[in-house]
Amino acid sequence: MRERRSLPVLGQPPPERADAARNRQKIIEAASRMVAESGAGDLSLDEVAREACVGVGTVYRRFGDRTGLLLALLDERERRFQAAFLSGPPPLGPGAPARERIVAFLHALADRILADEALFLLLEKGAARRFSGPYRVHHVHLATLLAQVCPGADTVYLADALLAPVNAHLIACQREERGMTVERVKAGLEALVMAVTRPTP
Repeated sequence: MRERRSLPVLGQPPPERADAARNRQKIIEAASRMVAESGAGDLSLDEVAREACVGVGTVYRRFGDRTGLLLALLDERERRFQAAFLSGPPPLGPGAPARERIVAFLHALADRILADEALFLLLEKGAARRFSGPYRVHHVHLATLLAQVCPGADTVYLADALLAPVNAHLIACQREERGMTVERVKAGLEALVMAVTRPTP
C-alpha cells in the first residue's frame, strides 16, 4: 500500500517526511530525559545526538542551536497554554469579563513559567528570543483584552507593562531572595491589573 501524503496548506510549511518527524521526536524525547535528569544548564547538542542515536548534523539542522532545542521542548506546553486562553473555559478562556481574563492569563502564565523555570531562565538570556514567538501571541491577546477594558488607552504599551513582571528571572528573585510565595506574586500581578485598568475619573 502506498503511503498517503498530506497536501500542503496555504501559509503553512510543507509537511515533514516520516523519517524527519521520527528523528525530531527522538531528539525531543532524549533532550527531555536529559533535562529532567541533569537540568538544562549543561545541555549539549552533541550529547543529545548520542542519546537520541542520530547524527550531530541532524540535531543542528533541525534546531540550529541549543536555544532552538530548548524552545522546541517548550513548544507542546505552549500550544496547550494558547489553546486554553484562546478557546478554553473561563475565566482563562472566553466567557468571563475582560479584566478577569487578564488576571487569569497572568496567573496561568506565571504557573507556566514556574513549571519549566530552568528552561525559561536559560531562554531569557537572549533578549531577541524573549520578545519573539510566544511573547507576540501573549502580547496581542493582552492588548485585545485591554482594549475592551480601557478604550482609548495605549494598549500596546500596557500589554508590555503587564508582561514585564511575568518573567523567570524576576519571579526567581522574588521567591529566592525576597521570600515571596507564589500566592503573593500572583496577588501583586492582580493588583497591577486593577491599577492599570482602573477607570479614569
